[in-house]
Amino acid sequence: MVAEKKTGVTFAQVMKDLQKGSFAPIYILSGDESYFIDRITDYILTHALPEDQRDFNQTVVFGADVTGGQVADLARRYPMMAERQVVIVKESQAMKSGLAYLEKYFEKPSPSTVLVCCHKNGAIDKRKRMYTLAQKNGAVLFESKKLYDRELPGFIETYLKGKGATIEPKAAQMMADHVGSDLSRLVSELDKILISLSEDNRRVTPEIVEREVGVSKEFNAFELRSAIVNRDVFKANQIVKYFDKNPKAGGLFRLLPLLFSFFETLMIAYYAPDKNNDSELARFLDLRSSWAAKEYKIGMRNYTGVKVMQIIRKIREVDAKSKGINNPSTDANELMQELIFFILH
Repeated sequence: MVAEKKTGVTFAQVMKDLQKGSFAPIYILSGDESYFIDRITDYILTHALPEDQRDFNQTVVFGADVTGGQVADLARRYPMMAERQVVIVKESQAMKSGLAYLEKYFEKPSPSTVLVCCHKNGAIDKRKRMYTLAQKNGAVLFESKKLYDRELPGFIETYLKGKGATIEPKAAQMMADHVGSDLSRLVSELDKILISLSEDNRRVTPEIVEREVGVSKEFNAFELRSAIVNRDVFKANQIVKYFDKNPKAGGLFRLLPLLFSFFETLMIAYYAPDKNNDSELARFLDLRSSWAAKEYKIGMRNYTGVKVMQIIRKIREVDAKSKGINNPSTDANELMQELIFFILH
């Protein structure tokens, strides 16, 4: 079965077609987030062909080792005693010569070949003729983008749901704050948690995250943000002191993107048509659940719009200082203390 032409597709849409056995003649997978590119590629490698047909009909090459002409020749071969063949080009961005031959192939791709080009570390320019040709002739052009910090809890929930488990909102935020947007590492940590769960209780709690991942339930970036949102000066200072003594638990470089993302979204929240309705506020801010909107309601009560703008400027200033700009000697912990004091006073 051959997939219809796809443009601007999501990861879920690509996987849905693949799971139905609908394979396109060409996949051009590009972007900064390698996790989704690898997931799609691995699925094709393990499902496009039965295991006993892979030796003669599955080829994996690297862009630095081949030319566009060689890839086109591989793709034009007929499968051997099989319905199709699969050709995977990993790190296709390193392929520099013979691209005209590949463009020629994109004009008329073989219906019995699944050609996958994995272009990592940046998106391709889809306006180029070779890619518009590929798209016109049934190719799937998928751009794998880095997730925003606010999207990580949703990713965690979805991943665990696919594995037959659930997670409490606080536990999901703890994981997101502690691990960050490196999805491969995040999935590795989630898999470690899944192994620890019993068959009769598949719900991940903050206590389980604390035990399995090593992040403190009380002293972590999530709790620090919560203290800042609630303007709890004592709790915030407690956590900052804990970070100073336990650098692996948290620090300035992990905290800055987290706080910037929160206050940037809080600034947008002031423009919501209905600030008092959790569901409407969550929808306006593109949050996954109304639970997440509660923090922004508290934030609007505790911080004026003017103060939030000042905080955003301060975060940018501290970020620059942390990189050595106009800062000859202040260390990261002092900068974090300076930032927290400015936010809370």
